[in-house]
Amino acid sequence: MSLPPHYRPTEIEPYMSQQQVDYFREKLIKWREELQRETVETLHHMQEESINEPDVNDRASTETDRSFELRTRDRERKLVLKINQALERIEKGTYGYCEETGVPIGVARLEARPIATLCLEAQELHERLEKTYREDQD
Repeated sequence: MSLPPHYRPTEIEPYMSQQQVDYFREKLIKWREELQRETVETLHHMQEESINEPDVNDRASTETDRSFELRTRDRERKLVLKINQALERIEKGTYGYCEETGVPIGVARLEARPIATLCLEAQELHERLEKTYREDQD
């Protein structure tokens, strides 16, 4: 199905209509492609960059930059996994519904965080329980 230009899902149309599903699928695929492109660019940049800096400070700076880039790419790798999981949920027909309660996550939340698996209420409860658990550990 081809989406109309400038289409944005709204709360007034049927939830997870084919048009909304296609919109979120396309959004997730574009996001994944962008992340993968950035990873390839980083790898090329790191391969081209000289490791043999004569100055100790320059070498330390280069290593710090590389470490930061690698941490960023690792976070993005994990994000790509979550995007793939969201695409699997689209194929299964469960995308857009809370994994804990089964209620709709909501268009606005999915627009802001297309990989969301919990509705806002379940997410807030999860975060409160995490905070309580952390405080108990202190």
